[in-house]
Amino acid sequence: MMQDWNAYRNALQVRIGEFAQLNPDVMNGLAMISGAAEKGNKLEPKVHELIALAVAVTTRCDGCIATHTQKAAELGATREEIAEALGVAIALNAGPALVYSARVLDTYASLLNK
Repeated sequence: MMQDWNAYRNALQVRIGEFAQLNPDVMNGLAMISGAAEKGNKLEPKVHELIALAVAVTTRCDGCIATHTQKAAELGATREEIAEALGVAIALNAGPALVYSARVLDTYASLLNK
């Protein structure tokens, strides 16, 4: 059965918002790290998201998959570009990355079925 990635992402954002109210210092620290990674301006934002997807697959993070697939799609990433990034994850993490790559493609498909 295919997961409803949009509903999952929305529910996750609510819980993260609750966590942010309980522990704002951690969330501010995370925002600082994320912002620092993007300040180099050497890579396009879409490339950052494709890298994030490859990392999300290798770390098996469903929330990261749901979030970064949406961001990559919003930045114009194609299914083929996503598949190429996932190929890097698979090359480095073999079978588990292949299984989680299917989750990214599933999430991308759910975005198109809005």
